Amino acid sequence: MPKISAEEVRVALRSHECVCIDVDSTACTDEGIDVLAEAAGCGQEVADWTRKAMGGNVTFQESFAARLNIIKPTTDLISRVVARGPSLTPGVKEFVEQLHALDKKVYLISGGIRDLVAPVADALSIPRDRIFANVLHFNDAGEYTHFDETQPTSRSGGKPEAIHAIKQRPGHDRVVMIGDGVTDMEARPPADLFIGFGGNVVREKVQAGCDFFATDFDMLTTMLKEQ
Repeated sequence: MPKISAEEVRVALRSHECVCIDVDSTACTDEGIDVLAEAAGCGQEVADWTRKAMGGNVTFQESFAARLNIIKPTTDLISRVVARGPSLTPGVKEFVEQLHALDKKVYLISGGIRDLVAPVADALSIPRDRIFANVLHFNDAGEYTHFDETQPTSRSGGKPEAIHAIKQRPGHDRVVMIGDGVTDMEARPPADLFIGFGGNVVREKVQAGCDFFATDFDMLTTMLKEQ
């Protein structure tokens, strides 16, 4: 895919109504499910599956189900991880603040767990009804039973579905997607522009296939401020 210029990105960020941002390794420095796995004592095994998923080597739903079955999360474990607070990527808060100052609608679209994404939205002053993420179900003892397979982000190709749903909302005609993974790149189309993000990890497929590659959020914030 041919790359576009920084000026074209600047124009898009300032003119498009909506910006959607991935969470794991984009808005945050880490992968939420890996953090959960570390807390559960099975970090390496789960990290191996995460790399397979982000590299596009297995379907997302296969990887997600496998990782959750390894972790066997509980409501107590999730509460303890949430209590640590999100590990925001440097510059993301300022970037989102600038988007909000320009009256842009900002969404978080994540293949991660909604319970872990919600604190990120709170920290970035993004309303929780602008989150697309996966919902886990637990039994009365607080033990994981299954994930909600009706959520678009629970499967490969789900992020385009989320973007399509967003574009059905009034005033969401043009959308920029920002993310580090292959699942984010899949979102264009229907997203009008895909910015690959390499501030935490560089994925070759994404760097090769994106419209524009950003090495950090500061460069995007600077673009927003330029006239």
